[in-house]
Amino acid sequence: MDSTEAYNLSNKVLSRRYFKTLAFVKQTLPIGSTVLDLGIANPLSRLFEKEGYIVSNTGGEDLDEKPEAVNPFNTDAVFAFEILEHLINPMGVLKNLQAKRLYASIPLSLWFAKAYRNKSDRWDQHFHEFEDWQFDWLLEKSGWKVVRSEKWTSPTGVFGIRPLLRHITPRYYVVEAVKL
Repeated sequence: MDSTEAYNLSNKVLSRRYFKTLAFVKQTLPIGSTVLDLGIANPLSRLFEKEGYIVSNTGGEDLDEKPEAVNPFNTDAVFAFEILEHLINPMGVLKNLQAKRLYASIPLSLWFAKAYRNKSDRWDQHFHEFEDWQFDWLLEKSGWKVVRSEKWTSPTGVFGIRPLLRHITPRYYVVEAVKL
């Protein structure tokens, strides 16, 4: 059974991003590797488990308040997919990671859209939306070196000017980094 059969995600935009993320990681991280996924268990972490990765998650604590919460996890790699933009100070967590390899993705800042904000949920909003060079710089200042990266668009299948711009303008930036 391949990944698509093992994991059915009805949201096509999320599904596309999840499978692109999985393909990016599988290029260099062997199946069976131990991984700390920052944040609580979610559909993406379950997809990685179904693919054969051994995934642990943080417990939902505020990583701005307790960046040391990641210290006990000594894994082959860390996943930080779509989480660092929610932190006021992602450097604290990045410096506390024990793994030697990091896979992270962030939404890129778009000139035609404001940063994501959910007024009804104080956790579901972005404090940062980076440009690629800013994220690379954050990683470097935190003791990481980017060894590989990709950018992805986020087509929605809806008609209009902004959906057209989302179809041609990269929205997501994913990196593989190694600890210096």
